[in-house]
Amino acid sequence: MAELALKQATIEYQEFGPKDSAHPPVLFVHGILVDGRLWRDVVEDLGRRGYRCIVPTWPLGSHTIPVREASALSLPGVAQIINDAIVALELSDVTLVGSDTGGGLCQLVIDAYPDRIGRLVLTNCDAFEECPPYPFDVVFGMLRGPITIKALMRPLRLRALRHSALGFGLLISHPDPHVTAAWLHPCVTDSRIGRDLAALLRQVAKTDLTDVATRLPRFGKPVTLVWGQLDRCFSPSLGRRLAGAFGNAKLIEVPDAKTFVSLDNPDAVIEAIAG
Repeated sequence: MAELALKQATIEYQEFGPKDSAHPPVLFVHGILVDGRLWRDVVEDLGRRGYRCIVPTWPLGSHTIPVREASALSLPGVAQIINDAIVALELSDVTLVGSDTGGGLCQLVIDAYPDRIGRLVLTNCDAFEECPPYPFDVVFGMLRGPITIKALMRPLRLRALRHSALGFGLLISHPDPHVTAAWLHPCVTDSRIGRDLAALLRQVAKTDLTDVATRLPRFGKPVTLVWGQLDRCFSPSLGRRLAGAFGNAKLIEVPDAKTFVSLDNPDAVIEAIAG
């Protein structure tokens, strides 16, 4: 895996597809306690189609290299890291793709750093005052320190609990046990990552996206929302509301997907990007 050394953190990332692609580059943004494997089925297919896909693991709790600047551990701080990565990789006309917390981060990026973004694709994600939505607001409220993170995350090593409605079963129809275990491993086994996650969660607030939501209509470039209709966290009505906030948005409803549409129905995300 390649590494990108930024001022705030070293970001691990993978690339798929040709660097000299005729298509605009595609950059992916996952959410909290997830890594780049969220997009694995999407990027492998797009790479074969000739798209250059950049898939970082952002410092959101499943990263393996501790951040250098703790002050960067907030949603606006991570949005700046995303922009700094785009600049460091010399990307332009980027198709920015976000999911879950990553979709909220994408909203912050297009608001503060829109110049290098050519298009936005969002799957089910935080928006407006739903940052985070129930029950994540309760869970994040408990995960405010490395000790509580270890205490509450260790039981999720049991696959049955990890894949229940108390874990990733709420977000994915058919979780991969190896992937979900890997997502939790860094913050449980490395106290430095636990500290990073705790510092981030202490900064996440309901108001993080309410101000930027008022400016979403200013982003006049194409926006596509690919929204799973089985989601009990980011509801279908939230997807419709978010689509209505943009001036140039298309909403694709995916009937058989929960939050992580890229895993439940990767073809829907692939076609939204390639289309």
